[in-house]
Amino acid sequence: MLKIAVIFLTLLATDEVVADIYKFVDTDGHVFYTDEPKHSLYKRIIRTRALNYDKALPFMTGNRKKFADLIAQAADKHQVDPKLVHAVIQTESAYNANAISSAGAVGLMQLMPDTARRFGVIDRNNPDQNIDGGTRYLKFLLGMFHSNLDLAVAAYNAGEGAVVKYNNSIPPYPETQNYVKQVLALYKK
Repeated sequence: MLKIAVIFLTLLATDEVVADIYKFVDTDGHVFYTDEPKHSLYKRIIRTRALNYDKALPFMTGNRKKFADLIAQAADKHQVDPKLVHAVIQTESAYNANAISSAGAVGLMQLMPDTARRFGVIDRNNPDQNIDGGTRYLKFLLGMFHSNLDLAVAAYNAGEGAVVKYNNSIPPYPETQNYVKQVLALYKK
């Protein structure tokens, strides 16, 4: 949290900012964000270019509200709890529509190219398409795993093949196990 405050103060002090944001989830499910990763377990969740303060500030505040209507519409359309969609988005991108992972996942729901194609997303950078496609994918996973939230969320992170490979259980990947804890903790808030 201190790092986020430092980034915010940096935004206030300068007209231009370059600050990739990294996320780490420890074994207890605690989430840490930083612009200076301390080890390789931090994953870049936001790649930035030089940003003008006026454009960077909305990233820091209000994006949850900004996308609330799109999330509600997609959740209603696909019959998925909007709280689950919010939990996934917060965990995946911290509500940054321009987030790009080191693996190539893009947007609010961090869609990979193949997943985007499977669920009708033409432009992964378009928040409306990204949220709709990601929510549709969540609905698919909930159906595939018979409404087992743990498995659906694990599959969203690691892929449904990984969950099936481990006999319909959460794969033994620390990142996925922490991801499930994080999403479910946010969902249950």
